[in-house]
Amino acid sequence: MEHQHRSQMPTAPDDTDDVVRLLAPRLAYFAGVARTEHVTRAAQEMQVPQSTLSRAMVRLERDLRVDLFARHGRTVSLTPAGRTFLASVERALGEVAKAAESVRADADPGSGKVAFGFLHTMGTETVPGLLRAFRADHPRIRFSLVQNYGEAMLERLRAGELDLCLTSPVPAAPDLVARRLDEQRLRLVVPEDHRLAGRKRIRLEETADESFVTLEPGYGLRRITDDLCARAGFRPRIAFEGEEAETLRGLVAAGLGVALLPPPTVPRPGVVELTVTGQRAVREIGVAWMADRPDTPPVAAFKKFLLSRRGRLLPEQDGGRRA
Repeated sequence: MEHQHRSQMPTAPDDTDDVVRLLAPRLAYFAGVARTEHVTRAAQEMQVPQSTLSRAMVRLERDLRVDLFARHGRTVSLTPAGRTFLASVERALGEVAKAAESVRADADPGSGKVAFGFLHTMGTETVPGLLRAFRADHPRIRFSLVQNYGEAMLERLRAGELDLCLTSPVPAAPDLVARRLDEQRLRLVVPEDHRLAGRKRIRLEETADESFVTLEPGYGLRRITDDLCARAGFRPRIAFEGEEAETLRGLVAAGLGVALLPPPTVPRPGVVELTVTGQRAVREIGVAWMADRPDTPPVAAFKKFLLSRRGRLLPEQDGGRRA
């Protein structure tokens, strides 16, 4: 199941005081009795039976092994220990209330928040365009955006820091759900004065003696580069490793090697980009999420939007052909 419908969730209390009593009942009861200094009055204000409130206070004192109240008939007063405890309890209940408000706000269907991760190469054009299109129909939904390489994003997804991520290669793991959305053709990028710069197409086998500049191990594009070269019958000789595709283009422009890269957002001077033939040189882009984690309504809406963009996720390049 991709998400749990809101109608299947237990009905949540609307009032902040109700939330606090639900999450920290004995502390809330203690604060109510301390505020009124009267068990009956506190029970009426909090709409709980007096017997429930009295038993909760007795158990609290017993568990703490401290007298919090001095009893005077139907009234009570705080002991010195009770006053010390009350100051901390009020701070704690305030934090519980703020936390409840925060998670409620993030889950609000109209104005909640989505924690969304994506590859560095998608941050200049692809993701801004996606967010603009999505917010046309969901103008108040907020986003927490994270740019990183694929493995790091999947770690953050598993840690609960991300709701969804766009990554490559499309992961296959039992704890994840992943859907392929699009693909990018990779080009061989060479310096403009390179011996191959006059070509339009290249078979990767012809680059076996070249020095390559690539992303560091752990990056999806590095794995794809290694696999493509292996299929072409050689292991690439790595001259430089980096963390960002446009930096690699700069290294190529400086004559420090060649690279397999997705298309640039804008043409870069100093390099020539060749079509790779003889094998399918692409990287697949997919969206991933945790298999067993229910979606909030904002996450469910954005997930549905991303899946609706299957086959047209990426900007069109190369004169209308998606690359």
